[in-house]
Amino acid sequence: MNNQPINRLQIFAEMGRSGTAADIDTLMSHLHERVDFTTTRLVDYGLTLVENDEGAERIHHYLFHGVQIQRNYAALYFKRRKEMRPIHEAVAQGKIDEIQAYLW
Repeated sequence: MNNQPINRLQIFAEMGRSGTAADIDTLMSHLHERVDFTTTRLVDYGLTLVENDEGAERIHHYLFHGVQIQRNYAALYFKRRKEMRPIHEAVAQGKIDEIQAYLW
C-alpha cells in the first residue's frame, strides 16, 4: 500500500489516462467562468493524456455542447492531435472562433 499523498497533478493525470466519459466530465467540470490559472493548466495536462476513443468522443461532445472555456480546451485537444475536421465543424457552427481554432 502506497502511503504517499496524492496531489492534484496526479489526480488530473490519472483521469486523463483513464479517459472514461465520467473522468472527462470531471476534468471539464473544473473549467468554469472563474477558474484559476493552475486549474486550467492541470485540466489541459489531463486532457493531453486522453488516448482512447471514449475520452475523445466525450471531448468532442464538449467541443459542441460545453460552455465557451470547455469548447476552447476541447478545440486545443483536437488541434494538438492534428484532427482538424472537428475544429472546422465547430467554427462553421459558431462554437469557437477562428482565432481559437487556427492560431497557436
